[in-house]
Amino acid sequence: MAPAHKSQLRRPPARAPIDDLYDYAPAPARPGRRRMERASPTWAVTDDWPKDVPVTEAEIDVFEAWFGDLFDELFGKG
Repeated sequence: MAPAHKSQLRRPPARAPIDDLYDYAPAPARPGRRRMERASPTWAVTDDWPKDVPVTEAEIDVFEAWFGDLFDELFGKG
């Protein structure tokens, strides 16, 4: 499929040396900036987690495998 418009050949300025290899394409136009809408200044935080969150042995094993060195450093070897 052919492009919707033909591109024009780019040529260096008349006084440019023959070995001038810079690109003379005009910079693309920058889109206008719009202000971002700010969120409401009042937030409502809801904590609906149970007081005790159940954790399985498999989950503990995964955390110990990945973060065991960090836990030992933070809490000491137990």
